[in-house]
Amino acid sequence: MAMDDNWTPTPPAQGPSGGAYRAPHSTTPPPVGGAPQPKRGSRIVVPVLVAALLSAGLAAGGTALVIERDVAPGTTTTVVQEAPPVDAGVAEAIAGDDGDRPVAAIAGDTMDIASLYEKNGAGVVRVEHSQGLGSGFVIDKDGHILTNAHVVDGAQGTITVSFSNDEQVEAEVIGVDNATDVALLKVDLPASALTVVPLGDSASVVVGEPVVAIGNPFGQDRTVTSGIVSAVAREIEAPNGFGINGVIQTDAAINQGNSGGPLFDMAGRVIGINSQIYTGGTGGGNVGLGYAVPINLVKEVVADLMATGTAQHAWLGVQLSDVDPTLASQVKIGTDRGAMIAGVTEGSPAAEAGLKGATGEITIEGKSYAVGGDVIVEADGKPVESVDELRAAVAALEPGDELKLVVKRADGSTADITVTLGNQPQDPTALAG
Repeated sequence: MAMDDNWTPTPPAQGPSGGAYRAPHSTTPPPVGGAPQPKRGSRIVVPVLVAALLSAGLAAGGTALVIERDVAPGTTTTVVQEAPPVDAGVAEAIAGDDGDRPVAAIAGDTMDIASLYEKNGAGVVRVEHSQGLGSGFVIDKDGHILTNAHVVDGAQGTITVSFSNDEQVEAEVIGVDNATDVALLKVDLPASALTVVPLGDSASVVVGEPVVAIGNPFGQDRTVTSGIVSAVAREIEAPNGFGINGVIQTDAAINQGNSGGPLFDMAGRVIGINSQIYTGGTGGGNVGLGYAVPINLVKEVVADLMATGTAQHAWLGVQLSDVDPTLASQVKIGTDRGAMIAGVTEGSPAAEAGLKGATGEITIEGKSYAVGGDVIVEADGKPVESVDELRAAVAALEPGDELKLVVKRADGSTADITVTLGNQPQDPTALAG
């Protein structure tokens, strides 16, 4: 699925069977004809987001995230998010009730669904404003609440948060990060009135493990559903058009109104924020394909939002594809390994450094390749065998850091290029290319 750097809201992308990827609530009201209606007459309304299912993964060490997305057949855009420094106060706030206790699930430290719901259900809230509603969850005794950026997008006037006792409280927006679809809210309530939901470790998630989602599907408050982790290292498209990497796929039922709610492991710790679903042509209902933003990424973003109200993400500004044996055997590109630059975003750090994108496209055995661009074969003195290795090299750096590259040019020459990494634009209209 082709995507541009300049993303604007569009109709849902078509999936393999004519279905669409979208945020799990939309401008379409809940179904009629006997289906339950949302409480208080609210409409479930939030801009549609397009999700791109690609193969992706967490960067080495789990301290940074590399974001890729399709821009043309066989090419991807790579954007790197580095973990921000976390001071002691922020670290304590995002640790939940566990404090210094390891957040990964401990053998035997599991519970059944009923116990999990009893322990954490009161910490899941309903986030509502004039344009719609979604879900969220309390992460500390100071009243901080996590939800999706697209849940609060377009809010006019007051945003309210409703708790399990139906108490409605006005919420302050502390910060929004459209690059990861994360928003941080805050309510002014006594600590004794808040149930904190502990955060887990998404790096330890494995395919097949059971999970539980709690949210407000179609306005039905604090509904619990269960399933398994269907896949890890998926990718969905963020509200700003870049990709969110390392996403958790689940078959736990997620519907419109679940956006911003927690996905739990069976130790009762949040491993992701439910963000998007694949509709399968059903018009917006669950078909067993839901996607949650990994909580380790969310923790990094929360640290920035608490400290400054904004989050920064290192940005290279290139579209990449691997040099595979088929391409190397049939096209003279000067190397049989590396990361080929399919495109360079105008005005990006890569463009300013003089990196060159593809000049043409060929098809070999039914697969399209963008050719004629630079092939990156070395980064900071280490060989680059693939796009993954380049991502890891960039992930080790921060915005403003220099990345020294060795590239093979289309004419067969070798060039040394130094790139100063930039900060990924929050607003897609800020991209020149």
